[in-house]
Amino acid sequence: MTTLHERSLVIDGLNFHGDGDPGVLRRAGVTAVNMTVSHFEADFEEAMDGLARWHAILVKPDSGWRLVRRAADIETCHADGTTGLIMGWQNLRPVGDRVERLVMLHALGLRVAQLTYNGRTLLGDGCLEPEDRGLTALGREVIAMMNSLGMAIDLSHVGQRTSVEAATASTRPVFATHANARSITPALRNKSDEAIRAIAASGGVIGISIYGPMCWDGDSRRHPSLDDFMRHLEHVVTLAGIDHVDIGTDLPAVADSNAVNHITAFTLENYPAAIRAYAEAFSNRIEDRYLADCRSHGELSRITDRLLGSGWDQADIARLLGGSFLRAFRANWG
Repeated sequence: MTTLHERSLVIDGLNFHGDGDPGVLRRAGVTAVNMTVSHFEADFEEAMDGLARWHAILVKPDSGWRLVRRAADIETCHADGTTGLIMGWQNLRPVGDRVERLVMLHALGLRVAQLTYNGRTLLGDGCLEPEDRGLTALGREVIAMMNSLGMAIDLSHVGQRTSVEAATASTRPVFATHANARSITPALRNKSDEAIRAIAASGGVIGISIYGPMCWDGDSRRHPSLDDFMRHLEHVVTLAGIDHVDIGTDLPAVADSNAVNHITAFTLENYPAAIRAYAEAFSNRIEDRYLADCRSHGELSRITDRLLGSGWDQADIARLLGGSFLRAFRANWG
């Protein structure tokens, strides 16, 4: 791990699951993480159970976590060595049409929420919906409430039209916490240049991901690598500006990768358009879903090394490791 990486404030834009132990993140130099605390397709009761589980972890005196409610909490984590837990949902399905539930969720610590997860909801269309009808009237009402509360809006799995309309409707910066550029890799999960520009225009941030299917060129003979990741990062920096780019790995924060086998099986079965071709080319093992030379939190410092070796300015690297997220989160949470 480079000295620069060790001393930097590092925010991972998205971890899709965590086993409750911050050790894997702490050893990798991660200061704070947007953690998906409830299953992508959870109903209201299941989603509340997820929040309850994490609150039970947080109250343990030796948990090693700090609940992030404001941007200053992340800075405190950087100073004292605790790991910042940014509670996030990847789908607002549990809210349904009960917009007032967002008030309670915010009080419980939820700070990031995605409008949709791949499919169509009451709020708008996800990225796997072929029609992409855009943001609904209820979706606009939800955005207004999230803006009022200071809950960050995530558009990572949201459809292109819905993403642009949501970014335009929001009065605060919006995010694609873990998404790459569709013009580089034409994966359904990736963002169009129009959506990237709209997110940046809101003051928001795009978290470039090491998730293999979003970096893959379709050649089954060649596993995606940091070379592919860098093409996405450089394109989005050119398009949006350095202040609007960061890193969102889409990794699990677990000591044992087998802990997420049920999730990899679920995504392959339920979202084949997003993962099947990639899984057939390589495998559906969680380790193979990431870059050949950056598969885990422990290898994240290789991104810092790559940036340094390519002559990037250290101040710009600090933005890419967490500074951009911190700025935009502060604009949402205070």
